[in-house]
Amino acid sequence: MGIEFTALHWIYVVFIVLIIGFMVKRRDTTLICVLGIFMLAIVATGDLTSSISGVFNSFIYAITELLSTILIISIIVAMSRVMMTAGINEVMIAPFTKFIKTPALAYWTIGLLMMLISWFFWPSPAVALLGAVLLPVAIRAGLPALGVAMAMNLFGHGIALSSDFVIQGAPKLTADAAGIPVGEVVSASIPLVITMGVVTTITAYILLRRDMRRGTLLLNMANETSENTEQATVENLLSVGQKRFFALLIPIAFIVDVIAMSVFKLQGGDATALIGGTSVFILLLLSVVAHKKDGLEKTTSYLIQGFQFGFKVFGPVIPIAAFFYLGDAGFTQIIGDHLPATSHGIVNDLGVGLAAVVPLTKEIAVITLAVVGAITGLDGSGFSGISLAGSVGSLFGNAIGGGTATLTALGQITAIWVGGGTLIPWALIPAAAICNVSPFELARRNLLPVVIGLFITTIVAVFLI
Repeated sequence: MGIEFTALHWIYVVFIVLIIGFMVKRRDTTLICVLGIFMLAIVATGDLTSSISGVFNSFIYAITELLSTILIISIIVAMSRVMMTAGINEVMIAPFTKFIKTPALAYWTIGLLMMLISWFFWPSPAVALLGAVLLPVAIRAGLPALGVAMAMNLFGHGIALSSDFVIQGAPKLTADAAGIPVGEVVSASIPLVITMGVVTTITAYILLRRDMRRGTLLLNMANETSENTEQATVENLLSVGQKRFFALLIPIAFIVDVIAMSVFKLQGGDATALIGGTSVFILLLLSVVAHKKDGLEKTTSYLIQGFQFGFKVFGPVIPIAAFFYLGDAGFTQIIGDHLPATSHGIVNDLGVGLAAVVPLTKEIAVITLAVVGAITGLDGSGFSGISLAGSVGSLFGNAIGGGTATLTALGQITAIWVGGGTLIPWALIPAAAICNVSPFELARRNLLPVVIGLFITTIVAVFLI
């Protein structure tokens, strides 16, 4: 494969292990991440001053990459605050409380809605659409906010994003890299997506209900309820008729957004921006109508509350995101062109290196593709390494005499489940932030179900080749 490994690759691996270890032990990883960034910079450049500067520059890079997510979360929270203060939230969620009466109904209803919307518009706008409306309903039904975040996360960033049946951005990337039609990858992925989705979501629900019965999540539920109550002190600002009007207007505005996304084919960042802009105008309208002559000042106050919440949530994530971005294109932009000429980024180099050293049988090919996909997902995007999964899938498929589409689909699924938003903390921030839970705690809760799902899906892939 012509990959040249340097000390930078091994330093990156060591710090990945340390970060994962500290996460498992529920310890903060900021210090480890900063040391990792500094070590990579000092070994690459040999310059103390630029290495110290590199730590700061890596934070800037991470914030820049995450900024759109920070903004949408902050604006949604600001809009939610004025809705709760004016009592609109209560009126809006009343119809849902009639049929979402149990934790089970809350988990599966939110999850399935999230999956359907995410197939058409990707998960980030789906989180924004569903979270603000259905989170209070789910909590009232007895499902902890952490359970809501898991449902949105596993069904949206897991099942929908890894399959991408409608938009087909992911299968197009992997299919092109493997040199096969995109339809073959989509067809081959269907049994794997079903296996992964069913195993992971059911396992997550069983573990969630177990912990709820044991009482380990009861304290969290109490804290969430009291916090939401504190934030949602309802003031007598609007008449009953006005509350009903806005409770109808707001969903209609977002439904129009969904229609616009479909008509104008807005996806990903464009769809999220439309939701964000709509939320800003709703915030402005509600502030002026509810607070009247104080509306201008209250608008700024709500925005400040939203941004305080957004940066409070993202604060712990920025250092770890800064470190993992060094595994991909961020290295050159932050530290400089110090990798070997043949390098395609530290993470991709590690994946290619692993694929090059293993002996090839059907079983080993499948396992290797799963591991390569998972490794490339460690940069937190899920998409940066799926082209590598496609090329390695083609290589292995030719070597073992078939199964290229299945191998490619497996690499795509593992890369996106790991990196697209179920295990890497900064990739699952949208769901965590909307539900006001720790992204690190959400990643820990997702870990066992996702690992079990990947294990069983890998076994199924062996029999499909």
